[in-house]
Amino acid sequence: MIRSFGPVVLAAVVAAASPAPAQTPEPSPSDVVATIGGEPFTARQLEDAAGARLFQLRTQQYQAQRQILDDEIARRLLEREAAARKVTVPELLKLEVESKVAPVTEAEQKAFYAQNKARMGEMTEADALKRIETGLRQQRMGERQAEFLSGLRAKADVRILMEPPRLRLAVGDDPARGPADAPVTIVEFSDFQCGFCFRVNPTVAQLLDRYAGKIRLAFKHSPIEGHTAAPLAHRAAFAAQQQGKFWEMHDRIFANQRDMSREALLGHARGLGLDVARFTTDLDGAASKAALDRDLAEGAKLGVDGTPTFFINGTPLVGAQPIEDFAAAIDKALAAATRKGA
Repeated sequence: MIRSFGPVVLAAVVAAASPAPAQTPEPSPSDVVATIGGEPFTARQLEDAAGARLFQLRTQQYQAQRQILDDEIARRLLEREAAARKVTVPELLKLEVESKVAPVTEAEQKAFYAQNKARMGEMTEADALKRIETGLRQQRMGERQAEFLSGLRAKADVRILMEPPRLRLAVGDDPARGPADAPVTIVEFSDFQCGFCFRVNPTVAQLLDRYAGKIRLAFKHSPIEGHTAAPLAHRAAFAAQQQGKFWEMHDRIFANQRDMSREALLGHARGLGLDVARFTTDLDGAASKAALDRDLAEGAKLGVDGTPTFFINGTPLVGAQPIEDFAAAIDKALAAATRKGA
């Protein structure tokens, strides 16, 4: 808002009658990224204007750097271990990875083929089985190599000092579990039709128990494109929230993920003892659609392109990760919050 200034005499009288305003420190030259009519435009102002756009770029940069760092750590650990054993790196991998991977049995190949036959196209069964054997073998090799490297990292006491970018997310009236003043807030972008979201729920429940009083979990609606049943389920959860039963509806929808029809959702509402007439009105109302649209728009700005995506005190963690990965991120966030409050 642009304000006009009064006459000089009036300004002088006001200045004489009022206490001197606190002096705002001038930004240092290094903080100024532009001047507009002689007025400085600072790096902080640029950050505020850019918002999540810069966060997405920094997150991509961090992920690329972290991948390179992890690859370099793995290379050096393998070289050190190989030197200690007086063997080459390929010999070490053959000893600790290849020789310890169980062969893929014919029964496993055929079982996988039976479950995924529709995805094989016009491939003959023999060719498909051969490709399945190669794929499963490579998967097991990757898992064993990751396990071996994890042991080497623990033995070498590897510590990652790179800090991922953080972003402050508004929780507002989003459904949440845990105290509002918890030092760590976890924001989850979730999709009721997503199998990985279903899979991570027990992990989240364990975390809420393990860190009781220390973490707050907030839920954001993020039905992804192609999951045609999900939007109505999310609107049903919103409608249940209006009667104080969001999490109960959340749990029922996930427990019955194969059927998210309108009839099933109304059945959940009756089972929870909700006012079904009010529930139906809220389910079909503009407010439920607006809630979904708002969360989807926020997720898009943050670069959320898959579910589940978590932000732990603003730091992203993507996917149904093991509980150890969540715990490590939470512990780091708790330590940072403690340092900040000290």
